[in-house]
Amino acid sequence: MLGLKGRDITLMVIVLILTMAAPILLNPFPADSSLAQFNAGYPDLMQRFVIFGIFAIGFNILFGLTGYLSFGHAAFLGVGSYATVWMFKLLNYNILPGLVLSVIVAALFSVLIGYISLRRSGIYFSILTLAFAQMSFALAYSVLTPITNGETGLQVYTSDPQYLQSAGAPDMPHLFGVTMRATETIEIGAWSFTFNFGYYVCAIIMLAAFYMAIRIFRSPFGMMLRAVKSNQQRLNYTGVNPRPYTLAAFVISGMYAGLAGGLMASMDPLAGAERMQWTASGEVVLMTILGGAGTLIGPVLGAGLIKYFENIFSKINDGVLHQWFAFMPDGIEDLLVTIVHPFVGKGWHLTLGLMFMLVVIFLPGGLVEGGQRIATVFRRDRKATNVEDAAAKKRNAK
Repeated sequence: MLGLKGRDITLMVIVLILTMAAPILLNPFPADSSLAQFNAGYPDLMQRFVIFGIFAIGFNILFGLTGYLSFGHAAFLGVGSYATVWMFKLLNYNILPGLVLSVIVAALFSVLIGYISLRRSGIYFSILTLAFAQMSFALAYSVLTPITNGETGLQVYTSDPQYLQSAGAPDMPHLFGVTMRATETIEIGAWSFTFNFGYYVCAIIMLAAFYMAIRIFRSPFGMMLRAVKSNQQRLNYTGVNPRPYTLAAFVISGMYAGLAGGLMASMDPLAGAERMQWTASGEVVLMTILGGAGTLIGPVLGAGLIKYFENIFSKINDGVLHQWFAFMPDGIEDLLVTIVHPFVGKGWHLTLGLMFMLVVIFLPGGLVEGGQRIATVFRRDRKATNVEDAAAKKRNAK
């Protein structure tokens, strides 16, 4: 099936089902319920899930397979966004030219940065990529203002040429005339499900990106990248030059990041230098490690987890906490609100940090390792039950 075998087919089918059914699965609570604030099935958040999933999948090809930790991948995210918005300004609002250009520009930019940075390894490589990203961030704010529009950010104006914009075409990002913001809401009892066209465009692209990642992981090229991670010095002794392989991995990873940046601009036609800041690069590192570096589905899970915390936990304020603990006596209610307050709202990063520490200490393989351990326990229990049943049958036969 499309060159996939065994577990990869199962994994691809699971990701397909989860992605297509996300508007339903992410809205488990009724709209009028007090728990509805934990629903994540609204378009903006679902789009972030899949877009940052693409970003993390690409980063995992570099970090998970080769072991090269880049702290500058946000630079490619930013140039991808700028390229897409420039396509909107010069041609029209069709997202396809913008996405194509975002991937091409990110590829060229990553060739330049990767060629220089990959002359070093380890922490020196990481610092070089961070330096390039921060230089890109600074240039976008200052020297390159005619191209990036500086602090204001690059956006589309009515005075822009848009040479291919026809009279009847939408005046917002679209694909074949259907706007990315087109939304259909279905009410079923107390539940409300929102289906957004832009989300499904991003989801289909993420599925294609995930499929390509599987093929890379299982290819001879992927095996060579694993050899680089395992022992690059030994690989040199065999007469194999690893630099072309690591550079190819760096460029592919940068193209994924550029595509993610292009999709971000397609959902909101605005590009700013903040997307190139070091914090954005650190975020994708957290996503990959939390989910499970070197695994296929781990980075997607990590991206979803962090974006969920960022958008859901950050909205929980003292008023919501008082509602939760209203059944308690006043003194205990205030005490519980005081205890929980630092971990939600603006302090959601504290919860994320504690979770990251726990994962690194107890689950070095991330969420995927946690799932594997749980599955192992269930398999052992089932095996023990089968052994007991077989023994009971033998006793009964006697």
